[in-house]
Formats: sequence, C-alpha cells, structure tokens
Amino acid sequence: MRVAIAWIVAAVFLFAAVYFYWKKNDAESRLRIADNKLAETGQQLEQEEAETDSLEDMMLPPDTMSVAPPGGVEFVDEMGSLSESDIQKLRKKGLRNPEVDLMNDLSRKQGQLIPKEGVVGGTMTIRDSRILNDRYAMAYYEDGHIGGYMILRYEVNNGNITWRVVDSSGL
Repeated sequence: MRVAIAWIVAAVFLFAAVYFYWKKNDAESRLRIADNKLAETGQQLEQEEAETDSLEDMMLPPDTMSVAPPGGVEFVDEMGSLSESDIQKLRKKGLRNPEVDLMNDLSRKQGQLIPKEGVVGGTMTIRDSRILNDRYAMAYYEDGHIGGYMILRYEVNNGNITWRVVDSSGL
C-alpha cells in the first residue's frame, strides 16, 4: 500500500510539473506574439507620426482655435502654387518635397519671423501662407485680436532653409 501511495504522489508531482511546464511555454509563446504585434503597432505609429508631424506643427493654440480671419484675408487658391521649374530648382538645392518642406519649416520658425507680439494673452500664429516662387512666400498672421501680412524671402542651401521678412503690414 505504501508503494502505491508513493507512486500516486510521484505521478501527481510529475503531472503537475508537466502541466506547469506546458503553461510556461504557452505563456512565453503568447508573450512573443504580443511583442511582435506591439512592435508592428509601434512601427505603424511612427509612420503615422511622421506623416502627421507637419500637421501638428500647424496646430493653433487653444485660445485662438475658433477665431476666423477677418473678411478678405484668405489668399486666392490659385496664388502660391510652385511651377515645375521652381520645384526642380528647389529639389536641386536639397528639398525632397519643396512646398511641404518650406511650409513645415515656416511653421516651425514662425515665432522668430512674425514681427509683432500677441496682445491680451494671444499668441501670434501664421494662419495662412503661400509659397509664391523659388524665393518668396506670403503669410497672414494673427493672435485672435490683431494680425497682419508679411512677405518673406527664403534661401535654400543643401536642404537648409533660411527666412527673412522683407515687408510686413498690420491690419
């Protein structure tokens, strides 16, 4: 009888060991699958962030989100389209997608370029801009209280863009 009990106990321990080993391998397998899915999701998010990064740079501050520019400040849609020759010139100077690269760079540097400070707690932001040709751009800026226009000259050297305000006019 003692031998039978010893065999039963040994069988229970052997079954438990096999069961827990199987569960451990199953958990590790599920963890590998989850890690792979997480890596894929991370790559997709990085791609989406890269695509939307330029849009985030153009987000308006919360205090002026609902402000609409006064009548007549929106540029004509046909105005500001780069010609094929302008695009080729800018690509030779190091821009992969000239119009997008210029608009993104202008959005990043707008704080240094806008010639007026915001009033009543507003933040000056470029609301609309157009790349006119391979040297000039035009922009409308405001903080929700005051605004204006500016003409900018830009230069591209080896993909680096420098901006200079040529003229500005307040509204």
